[in-house]
Amino acid sequence: MVNILMLSKWHVHAKDYAKAISEQPDARITCVWDEDPARGAQWAQELGVPFEPDLELALRREDVDAVVVDTPTTMHREVMIQAAKAGRHIFTEKALATTLADCRAIEWAVTQSKVKFCISFPQLTSPLAQLCKSAMDEGLLGQVHLLRYRMAHDGALAGWLPAYWYEPKDAGGGAMMDLGCHPMYMASYLLGRPSRITSMFSNSIAPNGVDDNAVSVVEFDSKAIAVLETGFISPYDAGCFELLGTKGAIVRIGDDIKMRTEQSGGWYTPELPAPLPSALRFFLDGIQNDAPIPFDMKRAIALTELLENAYRADSDQRVIRIPRD
Repeated sequence: MVNILMLSKWHVHAKDYAKAISEQPDARITCVWDEDPARGAQWAQELGVPFEPDLELALRREDVDAVVVDTPTTMHREVMIQAAKAGRHIFTEKALATTLADCRAIEWAVTQSKVKFCISFPQLTSPLAQLCKSAMDEGLLGQVHLLRYRMAHDGALAGWLPAYWYEPKDAGGGAMMDLGCHPMYMASYLLGRPSRITSMFSNSIAPNGVDDNAVSVVEFDSKAIAVLETGFISPYDAGCFELLGTKGAIVRIGDDIKMRTEQSGGWYTPELPAPLPSALRFFLDGIQNDAPIPFDMKRAIALTELLENAYRADSDQRVIRIPRD
């Protein structure tokens, strides 16, 4: 049994992780900590577990093996380093951090403490992601030259996101820092190492001037280009996805996925692979069985590299070359 300390209910998906944990036969929530004590105490009461207002004491509890991090993104460095030093395995909501410097500090602490680490990249477990990856690996698409991926919703327009979601000091940004993570990490997963990036972010509704309509364009070492789109003001978003190659393509509008290859002679509905287990399941198996965790520190850092440079490109209004390590 993996005993889990929930670190904050700030993130809108925190309750979803709590529910997912409750559905696992080999995991349970044993304690809650929150940077907002009133919120944390109420959540702990709802979950039927103790609330500990002192992070250090919470991490030292004997009934804590691992943490699920849902604090403000800009707090990730602080809480993850403390968790790693306490020998607690770490599962985190994306993004790992808003800067590469913070990512490297977290990476060092995790490596030194030899704890397990997993970041939640749910789109990579999807049948669509697995279909694209296998088609590329088999050469069915030829040379992939373009990915277009849009993920957006109407959170700012309809007002259902919490007000604190638009605080740069906590969230680190707006739509691209939040929802844009999904197209960003999908692009890295499929296309590899980025070489340069440019962005156009705008604000029309969201408070505090954060981006609520955003596009980044990334070129990869393979010369493939990714057009990555997101927003908080799109009630009619169709979830468009295009992966185009010289010999084939995979596209999606809504839930409708189509594929074509040189052999097919036209568009058809492909048989979809089964989804992968959830990131949480990989995390629990990694802790208990030393099984591989695909959503690892390397992928987490690759996402922040894109995010940090995307915001820099928008601020400077120029093309940013991404340096080699």
